[in-house]
Amino acid sequence: MIRTIISSIIISAGLFFMMFGIIGVYRFSNFYARILITAKVETVGFLAVMIGILVQSGFSYFSFKIVLIALFFMLTNPLSTHAIGRSAFYSNLSEKEMDND
Repeated sequence: MIRTIISSIIISAGLFFMMFGIIGVYRFSNFYARILITAKVETVGFLAVMIGILVQSGFSYFSFKIVLIALFFMLTNPLSTHAIGRSAFYSNLSEKEMDND
């Protein structure tokens, strides 16, 4: 009972963080600021949800899989964000090309 309540609070906090982060993405006008905030929101929100699921499931083989998925995500998300930002920089992507407003 207590474990379910704690995990629900952690999962809800992660989802709220992602929701407010998505709203924050629209406030930035620069591509590089948007990609930075997206990477942060995605990482923290996903890890909070995974921790909530880990608390709810307890210690088992399933929780070991969740930890492996979270570690894989923590390794690949910054690398992919860096690759996208670097390719935009090297292709001389200007602000006028990115502006859809």
